[in-house]
Amino acid sequence: MTSSTAVSTPRVGATPRIEGRELTRAYDACRAITRSRARNFYYGLKLTPEPKRSAIYSIYAWMRLGDDLADADADESIRREGLSQFRGRTQRILDGDRPDPEQEPVWSAFHHTLDAFKVDHADIRDMMDGLEEDLDHTGYDTAEELERYCGRVASTVGRVCVTIWGLRPGADPERALEMAVRRGHAFQLTNILRDYSEDYDGERVYLPRESFERHGVTPEDVRRWSKPRECREFVREWLRVARNHYNASEGLEGRIDAACAPAMWAMTRIYSGILEKIERHPERVAQDERIRLQSFHKAGIALRAVIMSRRDGW
Repeated sequence: MTSSTAVSTPRVGATPRIEGRELTRAYDACRAITRSRARNFYYGLKLTPEPKRSAIYSIYAWMRLGDDLADADADESIRREGLSQFRGRTQRILDGDRPDPEQEPVWSAFHHTLDAFKVDHADIRDMMDGLEEDLDHTGYDTAEELERYCGRVASTVGRVCVTIWGLRPGADPERALEMAVRRGHAFQLTNILRDYSEDYDGERVYLPRESFERHGVTPEDVRRWSKPRECREFVREWLRVARNHYNASEGLEGRIDAACAPAMWAMTRIYSGILEKIERHPERVAQDERIRLQSFHKAGIALRAVIMSRRDGW
């Protein structure tokens, strides 16, 4: 779970506006970053009405700034210093500093989103904790440690998205945020399984050591698929965990603002579709070719989301 204890209340009703040419250009810069760096996320978010769509782009663009610093091809001391400066800049934003939209477009849009949509600052701090945890990554011993990491880097994103999207009248805010946490876990575990080979080759293993030991395999065994039966059961264990998170968050679309439900549904279908591919062929986590949905499949999901929204099919 995320370590945030405060429960921000997603709004019901009026939506803030993005006004001014400079601020509009700042949000456009965030959209361009999201489009080029997060295709699955971008496809789903296109169904979110403005200005909420741009607000979420700004959150992603801010996170990408931090991710790029943490993953930079540089000495650890340089990456650590960069991330320290990033954290300091973020804290100044949280404290009320107003960036110049021409000089710092991503920071300007990020500041406006936090202020306009009353995003819980505890979620932002948890995201920064997750970035620092990734920088210090040495693997996890237990499922609980992995859960903490997923909470910091993914469930916080779910909570922030729900806060920006807002809720339908009568929806329970606390329950919606709990479901967003589970959906975030589902997405992150899907990413971890999809990216297993790429991460392993980059000397990163996220799945816990206790699970490898229980199945009698090593991370290298899974990468080489050298013990097919044991490797298959190992991967299936985490497929079940991820699928349980998807199941536990069913109905979230029926709680968020109806105009934003198609975006959440589409993103979920995309990520769940990737998980389904691995469920059918667990050995794909060991292959070099990245597991993805084709563009036409994503377009079909988007079309279905639009049709379902007209019928309020959530």
